[in-house]
Amino acid sequence: MTIGQKIKTQREALSMTQEELGKLCGTTKQTIFKYETGVITNIPMDRLCVIAEKLRVSPCWILGWDEASAPEPQPLTSSEASLLSDFRQLSGDGQEKLLDYASDLVASGRYKKAARSDRSNSVAKDA
Repeated sequence: MTIGQKIKTQREALSMTQEELGKLCGTTKQTIFKYETGVITNIPMDRLCVIAEKLRVSPCWILGWDEASAPEPQPLTSSEASLLSDFRQLSGDGQEKLLDYASDLVASGRYKKAARSDRSNSVAKDA
């Protein structure tokens, strides 16, 4: 499977459009299309890392270096499906505002999930 095919397969597994992935990655639907179809094969590493993050996979898997880390399909939770449904009903401006708001929430650190190592440390302290 090519890099483009891996991007497309994982994007579709997450029920994400090319436009949505493009916006999440700071690029356009057309660029994502070109990556997926092989029109552009020299994807900048920083862009590839962002794409991998948004697709919930390893950049190494996309590049074919680590086939063992292939993603397992993860169905959307009801909350994720609801958010995606709402997102798709918004205009382009509304989608950008929602993405900006989500980025602000994550950047604040106040609403982020604790990392696994943080959780295990806090559990050990509580015991």
